[in-house]
Amino acid sequence: MNTIEKVKNESPELLLNEVDKRVVKIRPMSTPIDQISRLGGSRQAGSMTVDYYSVDTKPTEAKLVSQTSGGAWGTAGSTSVIVTDNNAIFAPTDTVLVPDVEVTGKEGETGKGLLLYVCEASATEIKVLGTNNFTNGNKTSVPSIPEGSKLIRMGRAATELDVQTGHFDINPVKTSNNCQIFKTQIEQSTFLKISNKEVGWDFSDQEEAAVIDMRLGMEKTFLFGVKGRFTNPEKGEDVLLTGGIWNQTDNEWECPEKLTESDVVSMMRKAFTGNAGSSRKLLIGGSAFIEQLHNLDVSRIIKSTETVTKWGIDFTEMVSKFGTLYVMMSEVFDQCGHAGDAMIIDPEYITKYSHVPFRTERLDLRSSGQRNTDAIVITEASCVVLRYPRAHMKIVKKG
Repeated sequence: MNTIEKVKNESPELLLNEVDKRVVKIRPMSTPIDQISRLGGSRQAGSMTVDYYSVDTKPTEAKLVSQTSGGAWGTAGSTSVIVTDNNAIFAPTDTVLVPDVEVTGKEGETGKGLLLYVCEASATEIKVLGTNNFTNGNKTSVPSIPEGSKLIRMGRAATELDVQTGHFDINPVKTSNNCQIFKTQIEQSTFLKISNKEVGWDFSDQEEAAVIDMRLGMEKTFLFGVKGRFTNPEKGEDVLLTGGIWNQTDNEWECPEKLTESDVVSMMRKAFTGNAGSSRKLLIGGSAFIEQLHNLDVSRIIKSTETVTKWGIDFTEMVSKFGTLYVMMSEVFDQCGHAGDAMIIDPEYITKYSHVPFRTERLDLRSSGQRNTDAIVITEASCVVLRYPRAHMKIVKKG
């Protein structure tokens, strides 16, 4: 005979998956982060502390710190030694654009956009050759570059006989997060159970209400929780706190006091460029930020009319030439003091780790002589992490 105990022993994931399917149907609009991470499939964690690797795309920009005039490489006087605030992103044979520096062409014409060629590169300095700034005798040179100028790493340029280039280095960074133990307990006395009631309110209704409250608490923690570990002074046992995704990325866009359509375009540009993320992302924000979006007439450049349902959640779709945002308001932002803030999340790069998957256990308090009640306890030990942190973006209210 097939029993629950037998199924638990032989196929432990079967019942847990069924529980998850029920849980995601309970007020999904209130808990979008928990909903998306749960439906995306959580990974089993072997311990309460999860070590994971996150990696960002190699940066494409740096700023000039200092410049030393020419050295002998190729044509005399054509090279310059520069130091940037991130020398490590440049390698020999890279081309580098300095968009704000004026250059002189072969025929004496002027324009902006200096193109440099990296001859040598080290951790302390970079030797570059000017390619499109010409002096007397049609010799190329590197003009004076103002301190703080933007340097954009372009494509590599090899010679016909080159078979090798400088190797590409970017390594994942090991990070850790704690799984936090979330619990709630529901009890109903035996006398209440057998009493006549005016409405059909039973134990399963109490259980659903408890799950709603539990998920709301988890949502706040998954967003704004602070990673930590301390000892409970009463019990002498360790308590692990999980870190929220808000603090897992330093990619940030500052929202002005009065949001305009041009600001929204700039916001979407930053959210979708330079981070190798998806072309469809989520924008979850507080009521003040969503109110600003709602008051904009974004019909000329950005379409904001469609309503779509994904992961059981209703979103408003905002479409631009940079990408598509699924927008919704989150009460959690208001409750946690972030009514004017928001976060753009790439659902492809958010992962949930569960040390103890969502489960319910029945407590026999009657047999143990504690209380004449029916009781269950609901438990989950989990955390949510961001992979490719720069594929996500915080929107922070200016001031």
